[in-house]
Amino acid sequence: MSAVRISLQVLLVITSLFLTLLILLHKGKGGGMSDMFGGGVSSSLGGSSVAEKNLDRFTIALALVWTAAIIGIGLIERFSTS
Repeated sequence: MSAVRISLQVLLVITSLFLTLLILLHKGKGGGMSDMFGGGVSSSLGGSSVAEKNLDRFTIALALVWTAAIIGIGLIERFSTS
């Protein structure tokens, strides 16, 4: 395997784990799974709109890196000569 393919696969695993963590940190809009992890409880620490916006931005940026890693792996698989 090439070094680029291995590095993209490692990047994909790391971003997948962090993306899962960041999605679980988001405040829930209602009932459901987010209430199990304390998303339904309103607290003064997590209620800041600036913190929510920064969490949204970081999640979107990480999702873009995750998507780019998937596309990169797909392109390497498609055009590999071995």
